[in-house]
This record gives sequence, C-alpha cells and structure tokens, in this order.
Amino acid sequence: MKDLEDIKTRLKIAKSKLKEKDTTNNNKRKSVFIGNAFKLGSELVAAVVVGTIIGFILDNWFDTKPILIIIFFLFGAAAGIKNVFRAAKRMQDQ
Repeated sequence: MKDLEDIKTRLKIAKSKLKEKDTTNNNKRKSVFIGNAFKLGSELVAAVVVGTIIGFILDNWFDTKPILIIIFFLFGAAAGIKNVFRAAKRMQDQ
C-alpha cells in the first residue's frame, strides 16, 4: 500500500512539473509570435513612410506636386512588401 501511495505522489509531482513547463512554453511562443507580427508590420509601414517623405521632399524641390509623392509611395510600398517577404522567409527558416 505504501508503494502505491508513493507512486501516486510521484505522478502528481511529475504532472505538475509538466503543466508548468507547458504554460511557460506557450507564453514564450505567444510572445515570439507577437514580436514577429510587430516586426513585419513596422517594416511595411516604415518603408511606405520613408518613400512618401522622399516623394514629398522631391516634389517640393522640383515643384511637381502630386506626381513624385505617388511614385515614391508606390516604390515604398513595393520595398516594404519585399522586406516583409524576406523577413518572413528568414523567420520560417529558423
């Protein structure tokens, strides 16, 4: 009888350790996922903003109001999408 109770307590201890380990692993995965999502989003937004600012500056310099803003906005969007694909591929390889 004593052996059976000893085995039960050992099983309870082992199960509690596994549950603790699972919750910490899930929290780490969630934080990594959220971090990657913010990274991808900020890369896209940053590229579009930089492209638009360059277009705005060049438009003021050459006095061609909406044309260069639109062109550099599209260049920034394309560069941002390309950066997101590169970063996602790197994340997938890891």
